[in-house]
Amino acid sequence: MTPILDAGTPAADRRSDDGALRIALLTYRGKPHCGGQGVYTRQLSRALVNLGHHVEVFSGQPYPDLDGRVPLWRLPSLDIFNDHFPGRRPAFWEIKTLADRLEVWGTRLGTFSEPLAFSVRAWQELGRRADDFDIVHDNQCLGYGLWGIQRAGLPLIATIHHPITVDRRLEMAQAKTRQERFGKKRWYSFTKMQTRMARRLPRVLTVSESSRTDICRDHRVPPDRIAVVPVGVDPDVFRPLPEVLRQDARLVTTASADVAMKGMAYLLEALAELHTGGRKVELTIIGRPRADSPTLEKIQLMGLADAVRFVSDLSEAEIVNLYAEASVAVVPSLYEGFSLPAIEAMSCAVPLVTTTGGALPEVVGPDGEAALLVPPGDASALAGAVRRILDDPGLGRRLGQGGRRRVLDNWSWRHTAERTVEQYRALLASVATRADA
Repeated sequence: MTPILDAGTPAADRRSDDGALRIALLTYRGKPHCGGQGVYTRQLSRALVNLGHHVEVFSGQPYPDLDGRVPLWRLPSLDIFNDHFPGRRPAFWEIKTLADRLEVWGTRLGTFSEPLAFSVRAWQELGRRADDFDIVHDNQCLGYGLWGIQRAGLPLIATIHHPITVDRRLEMAQAKTRQERFGKKRWYSFTKMQTRMARRLPRVLTVSESSRTDICRDHRVPPDRIAVVPVGVDPDVFRPLPEVLRQDARLVTTASADVAMKGMAYLLEALAELHTGGRKVELTIIGRPRADSPTLEKIQLMGLADAVRFVSDLSEAEIVNLYAEASVAVVPSLYEGFSLPAIEAMSCAVPLVTTTGGALPEVVGPDGEAALLVPPGDASALAGAVRRILDDPGLGRRLGQGGRRRVLDNWSWRHTAERTVEQYRALLASVATRADA
């Protein structure tokens, strides 16, 4: 069972003389099984512990599901953007700290204030525990509170899966009215803070060459300060299940965020095109839509209510079973910094269709090897690729086998952890060199 602790609880002495590192891993939200940040936090912390290091996770809601050897320190937000009642207004007695006030006033101004508020909570907690850790690893928060952590003398490194500026551009490009465009611009104003923080960091990790290029362009971080450390998958967990019967016409996709970047609208249009052509295909979406979701509206408008189902809060075993039942997995994203859903599907040997958005070609390889690739934003191409696999079981088997081989050859969380530790030690060595100068 994971030790769950509240901020302010006295911490045990974690000094180490055996070369093991003491790591504080920060994640401002850590949804357990759906969404890259939560999966990254869970799997990386477990792999680091397996290598003999000591890791403690500091998180806001939703809290990650961690290995029992990894303590979870709760730094609760006001949970304004929760799944069940997004946009709630906290009562006055809930607003107790500077971070609370920043969170509330940022929201009232129309901005996404969670990263800033979390970074202030992390600064206040780690400031009193500066001697307990060798290094702090931020998981894409990039809030101003990280300055305080640096001033407390703690070496700081951050993972940027991809710059959120990409999301901002895609959302604004799809805004239908001037008012909607203004609202999105205001919401994404926190990306200016993230750019300023990224430029101050001595070392940044990212997950693909595509993301590295985007971080250099959008955050203006010098390329020599960015290291590519791809994420991984556990092939013993995400594995083929030959005893589970594949369904003839079932698609599966993951929608960790109800945003334009994930390309869900184009997948729904592809599904409608398949139905029009006589293919009664069902789509399972791993994720939970918002109450005001444009995805739900589009499903109703296109008459797809009986062909689409959402599933959420699934265990890894349940997700693996869904992949085993699916005839095709689809990643319809307009952009991906890496794509955990893609490598999870590949590891389960399910035939895969992806777009060429962002790092996806880097992840899945050449067209026809482990996946069929189509241009982003092209519903007809998505429908055509799905139809090819449904019409050719041999092609589906070859793609599934190719995907499994690619995962085994390239990605595991142990490799991710080992490369991450190399970057920790490089940063610590540079800090020691400056101290000796």
